[in-house]
Amino acid sequence: MKKLITFLLGFSFLTNLLSQTFTSKEERLEWWKDARFGMFIHWGPVSLKGTEISWSRGKEIPIEEYDALYKQFNPIKFNALEWVQVAKAAGMKYIVFTSKHHDGFCEWNTKYTDYNIMNTPFHRDVMKELSEACKKEGIALGFYHSTCDWHNPDFPLTSPGGTVKRETSNLDRYTEYLKNQSVEIIKNYGPLLVMWYDVPQQFDTVRGQGLIDFIRKVQPDILVNDRTGAKGDFNTPEQRIGTFQNTRPWETNMTIGRQWAYKPNDEVKSLEQCLHSLIRSAGGDGNFLFNVGPKPDGSIEPVQIERLKEMGQWLEKYGYTIYGTRGGPFKPTDWGVSTRKGNKIYLHILKWFGNSPKITLPDFGMKIMKCSLAGGGSAKFSIQNGEYTIEFDGKLLQPINTIVEIEVAGNAMEIKPMEIAPHSLSFMKKVNASSNSVPRWINFQWMDLKSINNGDWSGAFWQPAENDKAPWVEIDLGKTQRLTKTVLFESGKNIKTFELQYKSGNDWKTFYNGTTIGPNAEIVFKPIEAQIIRLVISSFSGAPGIYEIMLLND
Repeated sequence: MKKLITFLLGFSFLTNLLSQTFTSKEERLEWWKDARFGMFIHWGPVSLKGTEISWSRGKEIPIEEYDALYKQFNPIKFNALEWVQVAKAAGMKYIVFTSKHHDGFCEWNTKYTDYNIMNTPFHRDVMKELSEACKKEGIALGFYHSTCDWHNPDFPLTSPGGTVKRETSNLDRYTEYLKNQSVEIIKNYGPLLVMWYDVPQQFDTVRGQGLIDFIRKVQPDILVNDRTGAKGDFNTPEQRIGTFQNTRPWETNMTIGRQWAYKPNDEVKSLEQCLHSLIRSAGGDGNFLFNVGPKPDGSIEPVQIERLKEMGQWLEKYGYTIYGTRGGPFKPTDWGVSTRKGNKIYLHILKWFGNSPKITLPDFGMKIMKCSLAGGGSAKFSIQNGEYTIEFDGKLLQPINTIVEIEVAGNAMEIKPMEIAPHSLSFMKKVNASSNSVPRWINFQWMDLKSINNGDWSGAFWQPAENDKAPWVEIDLGKTQRLTKTVLFESGKNIKTFELQYKSGNDWKTFYNGTTIGPNAEIVFKPIEAQIIRLVISSFSGAPGIYEIMLLND
């Protein structure tokens, strides 16, 4: 009953905030941070082809064919209320919809171009209907609006991918077009939570800030992200979870599948990946904007809806540890994250391998009054030399997230963020690889070698170069350590055989031969003493990828 009352109070608090008028941008920003979870929607005529929005223009699809797709676009199953209700069922508090992507197609009844939804067979203003549905359901609304425009002849760059420079263009005239359309959107469908711009390309800081200043003459409290060319109000790490940062707001934007726009038979993330991404975002003091790509008929795929509803079911029980919280006071580690609110600290144990959890907390200058597990179950704590140790029976570990609720004698927000001991020996240690050691985009996924031991097995991952036929990746522990176990997390299911090796002098010695890895493989081996461990991918089909490698001594 206590948990139900807590949840209902939190839900009522958020609902009231949705209906209130904000007196400043700062107030709106605080509401946005409290909300934590939003729906991103990428959609347009390109869904007829099932290729990536804008980026496939002039690449997979000839420009002339791509630009004519709107003539066939007739999403007869589009129902704005159903979209909003899906977001609401997922526990999302706001929606950001693509009003215009880089391909220039406009999803509303704009007076500034004929290349818009009103000139399709559908002939309905989907943004108007979405705005009305959001107001009815109490969901905040914002719009993604591309800063660049590869269709507009005044923008200096065009497709494919904004790599082709036009012979003639007029950036000043295009800037006025962008400003006018932005204001048109705010006036017609606002007040809005956010204008979410993207890919500034030719826009510098001065031009980007000019855009922000212009729209704030119409709505002074509107939020703007960091992709106009100017700094904006918050950062936007893409397809990866942002690092801990409580000095400037941030929001991870990520796809539920492998593509932003609709892709037939797309690979949808597991419930664990979805929830861990949300929880890790909150633990890093950031928001989570989760993207769906509706089908060409306007409906959202049932498998995506089901996954989002599962997230909502978890949030119904444990949302009080996410909504209205701030990240910390303990910085994210490989076993999980922490959130806080009032006199409560919530430890989110996302992965724990081996014996019953035993977590050591550094002296944070505040007495622990009580400690328990969310949903029932006891946890005991002790103090020695100024450090707290929290322990509980491993049988009480939950499949996706085990939450330890800590009540402290004071305001948890006053605790300075601090590091906490990881579970593995490999967390954030030096890494090396046979190829692709520099972060990069590959097929709209963020590839980063440093992601293999940062504790996040849901977002960014490492993938070898296409011509790398003998890929390997290694971790340097910094000194010789005793190791008995490793846990590997693969992106996809492409690895067929692999070896685990350790460096002995100038030689590499194999201590384990394995086959498939999949979502995760927990491998126990005879204890070894080593400093550098290498994973050699000896055979694979497709592009192999590694989310995470954990090295343990259990």
